Amino acid sequence: MTNETFANIDSGRGDGARPRPLAETVLRLIWRESEISRAEIARSHGIARSTVSEIVGTLLPTGLVAEVGVGPSGGGRRPIVLQFQDHACVILGVEIGATHLAVALTDLRGRVLAWEHRNHAVRSDPDGTRALLVELCDACLATRPHGAQPLIGIGVAFPSPVDPHHPDQVSDLVLPAWQGRTGLEILRQRYGAPLMLDNDANLGALAEGWWGAGRGVDDFAYVKVATGVGSGHVIGGKIYRGATGVAGEIGHLAIDPHGGPCVCGLRGCLATLVGAPALVARALALRSEYPQSVLARAEPSIESIEDAALAGDALALQIAREAAENLGIAVAGMLNLMNPALVILGGGLARLGDVLLEPLRETVRRRTLVSSVAVSEIRTSELGPQSIAVGAATLILQAALADSSLFHSALSSVEAP
Repeated sequence: MTNETFANIDSGRGDGARPRPLAETVLRLIWRESEISRAEIARSHGIARSTVSEIVGTLLPTGLVAEVGVGPSGGGRRPIVLQFQDHACVILGVEIGATHLAVALTDLRGRVLAWEHRNHAVRSDPDGTRALLVELCDACLATRPHGAQPLIGIGVAFPSPVDPHHPDQVSDLVLPAWQGRTGLEILRQRYGAPLMLDNDANLGALAEGWWGAGRGVDDFAYVKVATGVGSGHVIGGKIYRGATGVAGEIGHLAIDPHGGPCVCGLRGCLATLVGAPALVARALALRSEYPQSVLARAEPSIESIEDAALAGDALALQIAREAAENLGIAVAGMLNLMNPALVILGGGLARLGDVLLEPLRETVRRRTLVSSVAVSEIRTSELGPQSIAVGAATLILQAALADSSLFHSALSSVEAP
């Protein structure tokens, strides 16, 4: 995926002078290759070796790049190998779900160094959510050895549309108790680091495109199925957000116009049929027909439904098949409309694997044009439950690779007395 930045950055530090574009190009190249020599940099971009040496000379003191030995020679003196230092800085990636919070501390290669997860009533308790976020972020940052690695920034995945022009605003329909504001400036103030927000499904797509199933794919969709349902769309290697950030609200496609009411005010939306509350309600409605089911013996939850389906429970499998068919109707429409090369399923329901995928693919085959089915693959996330938080951290990394002053600002804040 290309280095396309979501321009809603709220800086917690003073802005330093932006490095020269050529220096940024060299830094991105070293990051991309991980290890490369000065001569290879000069050849790949047609830059004079003296210019490359000058730029590298400014990068070495930052700690982002180091000399790590000599490489093979093609004749003449053996070149010194430059290596990007993935552990030079850290990033916080925050996932705010409808009923849970997760925080990942990552390095500069998307590796998770620390992970915290808590269930919480996010929709009804904004103040408690913010306080718990600080606790989880503190816990992750405390794992740094002696607090040595500077924090570049904090990326936040939010369970509602995010308007690029007003990223601090929250949908009253999705999170009415939040009164229209995220209130997340407390994170910027506490940690003195830039803060960026985006929709959770968009960041799931970003993570898959950089590190997961979407690597090397320019056109794909990521569909998150959890408490609600959302999708992130990568078109031409970039996240597509629409005019006001609401692209991808697949959960509010009307699957059954005569169905039950949705929080959005419509009826029969996909979320009312495959979201976690809908599946729990379906288990309660059907369990009298399946007295031998483990779900008939206790109050079901989405986790117990998933566990039971994986164990072959008849009631749970019926619920999974119905969810797959309804989800397949929406995915088929998306394939016919947008023709992505790949559809990646994420969120809790994705852990069902083939139990979900097989009936979903069958529904899609019945409802799509042959040409779109032939080239479109449907699979589950490679990143699992950490994908959204990792995507939030990747949002910061993407911004720093596009504007390396974010790196330098973080590093200089550590050096300052």
